[in-house]
Amino acid sequence: MESVEKAVAKSLMDIKAVMLRPESPFTWASGWKSPIYCDNRRILSYPEIRQNVCTWMAEIIRNKYPEVEVIAGVATGAIAHGYLVAHILGKPFCYVRPKPKDHGTGSQIEGILEPGSKVVIVEDLISTGMSSLAAKNALVNAGVDVLGMVAIFSYGFNKARKAFEDADIELTTLSNYDALIDVAHETGYIKESDIEVLKEWRFSPSTWGTNE
Repeated sequence: MESVEKAVAKSLMDIKAVMLRPESPFTWASGWKSPIYCDNRRILSYPEIRQNVCTWMAEIIRNKYPEVEVIAGVATGAIAHGYLVAHILGKPFCYVRPKPKDHGTGSQIEGILEPGSKVVIVEDLISTGMSSLAAKNALVNAGVDVLGMVAIFSYGFNKARKAFEDADIELTTLSNYDALIDVAHETGYIKESDIEVLKEWRFSPSTWGTNE
């Protein structure tokens, strides 16, 4: 799996789906200062990388969850990736909104999803894990059996790891923050002196870059 982790990390860096900027941090929507920014939607514009990523995700699902019946993407970032994975596997696809629509049918889950279906969730990015687990809860409330979740990239926050453990759902990611730092260092994208700074952020992301 290490070769896949590093291959995905390098691909994300090459197309600027992931950017590392410890000397000039990004500001997330949450207000957190961060040396990393990830936008996996960029993968969709690169056919070869898109094919590799979705094929690898499909292989994980095929091997880990051979009984899967439906693939569910998490809106909005994982809708396209989830659909492509479902297409490769020849499975039905649905997606989960952050909350029910405030018009029409008021649906939160879009697509045909029969109660009792065995579902694997596809996600593009795991940060705190809260939105991903909210999607899992919506699916469980719809009466389906959630087998696990597969994502492209994870920051590896302890908060997210504990949240998934508490929710009793298996998470598998193609790549992660540690693999990214290794590849960034090996390719000269970051300096040796940046490594400690980048590792510090992962363990205290909410206060990193502030005076607290």
